[in-house]
Amino acid sequence: MSVVVDKISKHYGAQKALDQVSFSAKKGEIVGLLGPNGAGKTTTMKILTCFIPQTSGNAEVCGFNVSKDPIEVRKKIGYLPEHNPLYHEMYIKEYLEFIAGLYKIKNKKSRVAEMIELVGLQKEQHKKIQEISKGYRQRVGLAQSMMHDPEVLILDEPTSGLDPNQLAEIRNVIRSIGKEKTVIFSSHIMQEVQAICDRVVIINNGKLVADDSIEALQVNRRESQSLLIECKQNLPTDILKKKDFIQEVNSLGDNKYRILGSKKVDLREQVFNFAVEQKITLLQLNLEQTTVEDIFQELTK
Repeated sequence: MSVVVDKISKHYGAQKALDQVSFSAKKGEIVGLLGPNGAGKTTTMKILTCFIPQTSGNAEVCGFNVSKDPIEVRKKIGYLPEHNPLYHEMYIKEYLEFIAGLYKIKNKKSRVAEMIELVGLQKEQHKKIQEISKGYRQRVGLAQSMMHDPEVLILDEPTSGLDPNQLAEIRNVIRSIGKEKTVIFSSHIMQEVQAICDRVVIINNGKLVADDSIEALQVNRRESQSLLIECKQNLPTDILKKKDFIQEVNSLGDNKYRILGSKKVDLREQVFNFAVEQKITLLQLNLEQTTVEDIFQELTK
């Protein structure tokens, strides 16, 4: 595992910012770290990046302990914090060359050119950072976090301030990076999490409340399957309700229905076969999915 968090706690006096949190992340995996404001996400990231020490527990990055080997850990990590610290009076290219120099990167100019192209800063590279939009500043921060080709990338709200086109571009960049690296990605934009992440870790009030793939959470959180259908004719609901796999049938008007049924069968197949038997023409048949936002609200309300 590239990242291992084992029963990490962080106390500020009587307040427990983190309480026995454990999770892991492997190479080639994008993990969404979610939680309401004040849940402990940023504290977790700061411990992993060696900015603050934990009160108890252990954490490792690529086999190095964050408490015992902080220098080695920092070599392995690229970090984009929520409040992106940049030298606004510097030009973009100048700033990235400065960062490359700090990491003592050979072929500095070619590496900077590579990062500029990767995050889409070609047209802006000769501008001062203070002259560009927040979205482009996020790109600069993303470029500096990847400058030294880290094995683990920790991104705290990386899509903040981006317009829809920029979101799509940065989403593709993060997906591409996630094929070769470990990415821990924090965001309040649930659609982005669902589009980018392989797995989600949800923290609420400093405690871990979920750690699983999005698909598994979607299946496990729903007690029954929910199917939306549209028919050309009226559905004989009185006959359908007698089927043992059906829990509830609700009319939505205009020959549209929501059908709740057992998770033990494929509800789509059963309803389709029923429609064939009754000579009903189906115009639409969609299995409703539990969204990441639904799961988040349920676990953190």
